[in-house]
Amino acid sequence: MKTQRLEFTGHDGSTLAARLDLPSGTPAAFALFAHCFTCSKDIPAARRIARRLASLGIAVLRFDFTGLGHSDGEFANTNFSSNIHDLILAADLLRNDFQAPQLLIGHSLGGAAILAAADAIPEAKAVVTLNAPASPDHVLHNFSADLPQICEQGEADVDLAGRTFKIKRDFVDDISAQSLSEKVGKLRKALLIMHAPLDTTVTVDNAATLFQQAHHPKSFITLDDADHLLTKAADAEYAAEMISTWVQRYIDIQTLPKLMDAPEGVTRVSEADPTSFTQDISVSGHHLIADEPASYGGHYLGPTPYQLVSAGLGACTAMTIRMYARRKKIALEHVEVDIKHDKIHATDCDQCEQTSGKIDQFVREIRLSGELTEAERQRLLEIADRCPVHRTLEGEIDIATKLV
Repeated sequence: MKTQRLEFTGHDGSTLAARLDLPSGTPAAFALFAHCFTCSKDIPAARRIARRLASLGIAVLRFDFTGLGHSDGEFANTNFSSNIHDLILAADLLRNDFQAPQLLIGHSLGGAAILAAADAIPEAKAVVTLNAPASPDHVLHNFSADLPQICEQGEADVDLAGRTFKIKRDFVDDISAQSLSEKVGKLRKALLIMHAPLDTTVTVDNAATLFQQAHHPKSFITLDDADHLLTKAADAEYAAEMISTWVQRYIDIQTLPKLMDAPEGVTRVSEADPTSFTQDISVSGHHLIADEPASYGGHYLGPTPYQLVSAGLGACTAMTIRMYARRKKIALEHVEVDIKHDKIHATDCDQCEQTSGKIDQFVREIRLSGELTEAERQRLLEIADRCPVHRTLEGEIDIATKLV
């Protein structure tokens, strides 16, 4: 996956900062992501969801609204209507320079803005909201104590999540005048509503309201115990995978990348992009990515080939130790194996037959947790050397290669 930095002109002429997360190959589709109120394009949830979708073949444009993140302009002079305008301009950027977005995603107030802007982006076939309010003015509860001063004096400095923002009466008036019910009712695009039942910032009844207002096709997916900002990596990853699965019903499935169908017992490796070192790996329905670090000309989207070998040795070691501990009923609570690979001079290896040049060395550090006797710990250390991958690496190996 690659990230491209972009800029475009916002509703008031300010320069807005954007990032386009691209797949390693040709994108199957493009998506536009709108971040939450006073957040930025780089909050963990936005970053993780965009990158996960990119790894699945969907390019994602995320940008900072006017006056936020790395974008220019004054946040105090913005409102909900200006956010909608910025979203439409972001869609124009994709349409003119790449491909119009077929998927629209909005988080929290960004979800409300995406719903409001959707009819102005005709190419979009699907819309996703994440913990979004049913009414834009829901955001006012975040600074309800400051509303009297804003209404009387025209503005106030309010504290939002530990940061100070100037909110003007224009913002309050504009967002209070907004209604999503008609927009959602007339939405002629597939809608996926994702919401966390335990969200205390925007409660789940907002999702119920949106779902009732929308016509089919519409879907709801619970985000279980996630928080409002999807701060846990697992929650953002889950959301991204659910989005990628759901959207295939509405974006031509023939254009989406499919995992290689490697036969049982075969590990298949295929170039993801001939211009890079990134490799797609298919193993019995499982998908992995291998790459090289940037210092070697790669994008480092996955482990290097030697890191994958190290992972195989480490996994086999831990599995072998666990199997023996179970069989002998040893009170082993946890196994952790660190593997370091390096090239060393053959003369530095006392037990090696090779006496010149360099050889591969895997340094294995094993941590065993539990109420173990010293004799048990030493026995488990001996068992580690019986790991089949260990024996393969130390034994004679024949690699037969043929062109097919």
